[in-house]
Amino acid sequence: MKSATVDAEVKHGLAAGAEFKPARADWTIEQGWERYTAEDHATWKTLFERQARMLAGRACDEFVDGMARLPMGPDEIPDFRRLSDMLVKQTGWEVVAVPGLVPDEVFFDHLAHRRFPAGQFIRKPHELDYLEEPDVFHDVFGHVPMLMNPAIADYIQAYGQGGLRAQSLGVLDHLARVYWYTVEFGLVQQTDGLRIYGAGIASSYTESVFSLDSDSPNRIAFDLARVMQTRYRIDDFQETYFVVDNLEQLLDLARIDFGPVYREVDGRPDYEPGDVLPADRVITRGVGTYHHGQRKAQGSAQ
Repeated sequence: MKSATVDAEVKHGLAAGAEFKPARADWTIEQGWERYTAEDHATWKTLFERQARMLAGRACDEFVDGMARLPMGPDEIPDFRRLSDMLVKQTGWEVVAVPGLVPDEVFFDHLAHRRFPAGQFIRKPHELDYLEEPDVFHDVFGHVPMLMNPAIADYIQAYGQGGLRAQSLGVLDHLARVYWYTVEFGLVQQTDGLRIYGAGIASSYTESVFSLDSDSPNRIAFDLARVMQTRYRIDDFQETYFVVDNLEQLLDLARIDFGPVYREVDGRPDYEPGDVLPADRVITRGVGTYHHGQRKAQGSAQ
């Protein structure tokens, strides 16, 4: 799930239905599991089965373990109540249904209190490969297995707490980049190679391949200040993926005061998504073929 900030270059989410007026102040709604249709469950099954096959040998061990222990399978859209029963026992989290993207302060408050806001609708069969607003497949398949991991569970709660502070300091764009390059599009180094832990990759059939197999993107060791200064792609594959050495590295982030880092990067220039810096610890330097081709095609179309 994402929140609803949009500015000139950071899409931390979209306006959650400009005309939508929530009945509850926290924007939660009933999941309405019994109202899912046979087509809805069939779409989930198609997405689940093909993504589960794709992630074999690609998803990190923690994702695989979380998925195995959750009441989640291919045959039907998961019931948030059953997911929450398991999560509460393991890491104190629960899944709450929302109608789509929600305002920042609502999003952060939920995370700060270990409530993961998940869209309860599912995409249509013709939208299998792309949907602008995150649906139940992205939010539940992509995010929830990682909430079974204590390090990720604490990290995302700390992000919610930090988001409220970042709003008051006017630095939400910097923090949004950290979330984007970790929770959504992060890679982790395992002993047997790079693996996926970010939900934006884990729930995407095509980006699961591109992030690990393509020679086009950069793969760079995670550095907090560097990430805070780096713009990201909201409309296509990432040009750079940041790699943590292990998930405990994220837990370390949950314990530090971001204030000094905000001051460190304040006023510094932003980096473009594909930039590689002399100080970077480069794991794989990309050749940029894919995005060069995209830009060339866009230029020709204008």
